[in-house]
Amino acid sequence: MEIVLQVLLVLTSLTMILLVLLHKGRGGGLSDMFGGGMSSSLGGSSVAEKNLDRFTVAVGVLWFASVIALGLLTAYS
Repeated sequence: MEIVLQVLLVLTSLTMILLVLLHKGRGGGLSDMFGGGMSSSLGGSSVAEKNLDRFTVAVGVLWFASVIALGLLTAYS
């Protein structure tokens, strides 16, 4: 069970990194260095951005649950 949780933690961590990097920059910071500040805002989020947000939250919840489960497993074993 511990191996399964560790693999799940690694996979969700890598997925979270990828999903966060896919998000559009909100202006300022490092996103402007890579051309994020040059895109025009049409006001409002597109369907793809909303789905990306939902998927990021779902993976984040799964990541958090795997961290808690792995912590409890190692604490009580």
